[in-house]
Amino acid sequence: MSKARFGRRVFLVGAASLALSGCGNLLGGAPPSQIYVLRPTSPAQGGAKVSWALAIDKPDASDALDTERIALTKSDTQLDYYANAVWPDRLPSLIQTSLLAGFEATGRINSVARDEDALHAEYQLSTDIRDFEARYATPDGAPTATVTIVAHMAEAHSRKIVANLTVTLTEPAASNSVDAVVQAFDTALAKAVTQIVNWALGLPPPPAMRSAADITPPEPSRIPSRGRSPLSPRQAPGGNELPVPGSATPPAP
Repeated sequence: MSKARFGRRVFLVGAASLALSGCGNLLGGAPPSQIYVLRPTSPAQGGAKVSWALAIDKPDASDALDTERIALTKSDTQLDYYANAVWPDRLPSLIQTSLLAGFEATGRINSVARDEDALHAEYQLSTDIRDFEARYATPDGAPTATVTIVAHMAEAHSRKIVANLTVTLTEPAASNSVDAVVQAFDTALAKAVTQIVNWALGLPPPPAMRSAADITPPEPSRIPSRGRSPLSPRQAPGGNELPVPGSATPPAP
């Protein structure tokens, strides 16, 4: 092969590579997503401490909400997501962490943990995320952050549900921006967590704990044995009389 033809082939391959590279830049993926952090702040609540331990399940959610993407709706029939904006984790994990932090902030419960941490608990809290999206009344107006969480408290061993609570909160965003929407979600979620925590800590101890506390152990029997008199301090266990101190011992026959 001549040097001219070889050089021409190298030029064509290089040009093709540049063309493909250019198409990749034009048709490639979207720019990196901005990560927005949920930091709901639940105020500390006063009250007596509870004696039971609590395990918090990871919340249930529909496939549309079980994601890192931040949901929005502009009609009653369509759900969409903000472009290039995500949560740092899937939404159920974030809600579980927020609930755990809410219980810990009260100082009223010593034993509370995620269910996957294998805590020996008397109560188990499960939740269902029904709504967690920014709702637009007008396409270009400021949306409203809407949060609906259904909570169930169950006995940890029997899994019997003893109480239910549905919390629905809305918080208007200050403007039509992702930053303002995240701040509205923070406020709404903090209020929802506070309601769930106060409701849960107001429940009585599980029935198993109440039953155990009500049982009084019987007193030991003090009835003397029949047909026997207490042993004399000077009588040996074999029935022989012990000598009185200072007395002579009779000789053996």
